[in-house]
Amino acid sequence: MSLASAASDLSDLRDYAFEWALVDVETSGLVPRRDRVLSVAVVTLGADGEQTGEFSTLLNPGCDPGPVHVHGLTAERLRGAPAFEQVAGRIGALLEGRVLVAHNAQFDYDFLAHEFTRARLRLPVARRLCTLALNRRVDPPTDDLKLGTLAAHYGVPQLKAHDALDDTRVLAGVLRASLREAAQLDLPLPLVACPPRQDAQFAPKPPKTPCAFRNPGRLTAGGPLVQGMKVAVTGETRTARADLVLRGVAAGLNMMGSVSRHTSALVTNEPAANSAKARRAQAEGVPVIDESAFLRLLGDVRPGTAHEGTAAP
Repeated sequence: MSLASAASDLSDLRDYAFEWALVDVETSGLVPRRDRVLSVAVVTLGADGEQTGEFSTLLNPGCDPGPVHVHGLTAERLRGAPAFEQVAGRIGALLEGRVLVAHNAQFDYDFLAHEFTRARLRLPVARRLCTLALNRRVDPPTDDLKLGTLAAHYGVPQLKAHDALDDTRVLAGVLRASLREAAQLDLPLPLVACPPRQDAQFAPKPPKTPCAFRNPGRLTAGGPLVQGMKVAVTGETRTARADLVLRGVAAGLNMMGSVSRHTSALVTNEPAANSAKARRAQAEGVPVIDESAFLRLLGDVRPGTAHEGTAAP
């Protein structure tokens, strides 16, 4: 039975006619602001309950993968996988215009929201549905409401727990069965509105202003910073990233969004991180300093040489 037919005689339950995007993430920890998504799977269903799309991938988080004994995702397995920002557009296209569905949806939603914001993108989710919350209303005769328990109750085969794609396929079966039960009980769906979010830690980049100074080259050990130096920032920072960029620009630095052989310095509090910027900095021999050193050096930025035809500010 499809989702549509399950609700066809319950015209007041119009929520049943939504398009759905079922999501599961495996993560390096439990704190979205600090930890990262290691794998993500999205399965889309039409309003009739039929699958319309599917996408899954491992992700290179640029950090320790955390509890390998839980998710089985070692650093070696994740090496060579794309960074989240490389697949964010594809994930966003699957989420756009659909209700996000997950088991304990707050968890998956929060992690996706932080990953999208790190990538300077908006998470295109207006509403979400938690199958855990839905089954609290349905109240099936089970010992608990874990995904595996519900799958067994509803007759949905589960091949590999804590595998994002298999969990999402299982979730599809649990959602279909749960909606049939909810329709029979005349239950409204526990939909949660998801207003646009903006974490100040990952605020949008300010408009790029051409630097008035020539690049004087690499930062030497101990400093100083010189106007025109190309500086990039990667990883978590105590100061909001946008504020660091604005302070660097105000001091006459050329704040960059990437690292190249022309980069003067990379600012990071995690020099051993496996981010793309950190890897490129290591490959190119770019000097690396932490946030506190950068802030200290910002207090005494030396004058640079203006580009020809440009007056120094």
